[in-house]
Amino acid sequence: MSDTVQSEKLSLNEVIAMGVGGMVGGGIFSVLGLAILLAGHAAPIAFALCGLIAMITGLSYARLGLAFQSAGGSFTYLEHAFKHPNIAGLGGWLLLVGYIGTMSLYAFTFGVYGTAMFGLGQPANIAMQHLLESLVILAFLAINLYGVKASGSSELIIVTIKILILLLFAIVGLFYARADHLLPVFNEGLNGVLMGAALIFVAYEGFELIPNTMNEMKDPQTNLLKAIVWSIAITIVVYVLVSIVAVGNLLPDQINQYKEYALAVAAKPFLGEAGFMLIGLAALFSASSAINATLFGTARLSMVMAKEHRLPSAFGFRRQSNHIPWAALLIISFVTLLFVNLANLNIISSFSSSTFLLIFALINLSAWRLRKKLKISQTLPIIGMILSLASWFALIVYLWQSRPASLVWIAGIYMLVIGAELLFSQRRFIF
Repeated sequence: MSDTVQSEKLSLNEVIAMGVGGMVGGGIFSVLGLAILLAGHAAPIAFALCGLIAMITGLSYARLGLAFQSAGGSFTYLEHAFKHPNIAGLGGWLLLVGYIGTMSLYAFTFGVYGTAMFGLGQPANIAMQHLLESLVILAFLAINLYGVKASGSSELIIVTIKILILLLFAIVGLFYARADHLLPVFNEGLNGVLMGAALIFVAYEGFELIPNTMNEMKDPQTNLLKAIVWSIAITIVVYVLVSIVAVGNLLPDQINQYKEYALAVAAKPFLGEAGFMLIGLAALFSASSAINATLFGTARLSMVMAKEHRLPSAFGFRRQSNHIPWAALLIISFVTLLFVNLANLNIISSFSSSTFLLIFALINLSAWRLRKKLKISQTLPIIGMILSLASWFALIVYLWQSRPASLVWIAGIYMLVIGAELLFSQRRFIF
């Protein structure tokens, strides 16, 4: 019996695949063009800067995950770090809508690249895009409803394929990159780098889902830290290499025209039409695995929040045979379907980046507040919090100046989150 239970646990490789799958999803494919438009030749530096923030925050997550083993992840850590219950409640609601935003981004990526590979024109491509967005969400809803092991095994296969494709693209593309496309490095200035990094920070969202799987992970005491560090490190290498090749092979006009699937266009100069299709295939695999990993972790977060009476009790409904949170999976998938079919790329990307920059700032603050219990130095959590908040302010400034409509969307969703927490908790005042 115990051997059967152990065989259903996620191995280290499968957990790393969950982390990489959660990160290398919509970011490098659908928002790469936006990052290059803002950061210019320094787009690889923008990705590396985001990776630094993610790695520091990842260390905080690893310490917190070992100290408070729970599928609630970030929500549980906030509960322990802050006395007032509304703070953890708001953090939990924020996480939930943030994950819905990122799954919408991944579904958007799947729809855009799938439609581009079909080569359809307006208006048929819009209908096809929405159809593909919806189908991929429903497909991975079915997989997650089927079982835990099916999620982990499918994730490992998908992530392996997409990483091999991206590495092939990067290695071959480096030989074709043009120096005049890469120099001067800071052609858009330092502000462009900072704003570009802030806008595409959502590309590193995903590793924080790893602690949510601790109850379904083999040897979590050993594998949690390894899985977080390795998944972030792999993602940094892939992002930096791929962005160098993209910048080195695309003209500004091409980036502006094809920004939603600029990476596939970047493969054409040295791999031709086959390269376009290959990167398109990698985008489909990446978006798929990211949806799978995010849906897997978000459903378990929702289940824990329901147990703590932070969400309606329906989110806590589980199947008796394998404890899968079927109701949470259905609700989250339905809301994601609505969001991806109503919002555009700029709104989805900026909302998701803003949300996770705030969440990561709170998690680093939590690690600092609990530093004695965690037995860690106060330096790294403080640095992580400062970098996260600085990036968030850079994003808000950019949206205020260039994308006010996106800022209105973000503010509106945050007001709904605050209202939902206060109404559901039946408290009139935060303090």
